[in-house]
Amino acid sequence: MTAECDAELDTSGLFCPEPVMMLHNRINDVAPGKILRVVATDPSTTRDIPRFCQFLGHELVSQVERDDRFIYLIRRGD
Repeated sequence: MTAECDAELDTSGLFCPEPVMMLHNRINDVAPGKILRVVATDPSTTRDIPRFCQFLGHELVSQVERDDRFIYLIRRGD
């Protein structure tokens, strides 16, 4: 886990819809206002995770691609 996040979820190797389903469960373990770092390898997460955040009121703080991994920082909404 890095200093910029409060919790982490690694969905490497999983494909749609598993990463978002796991995110849906894991975000509930994070207190409102805290940051969850999500690591994924499925390119469809670049579409699915921003939509997830938009629909459920979470803030997508950052989204980067590094070494064939997609890394998201999500601030849990209220």
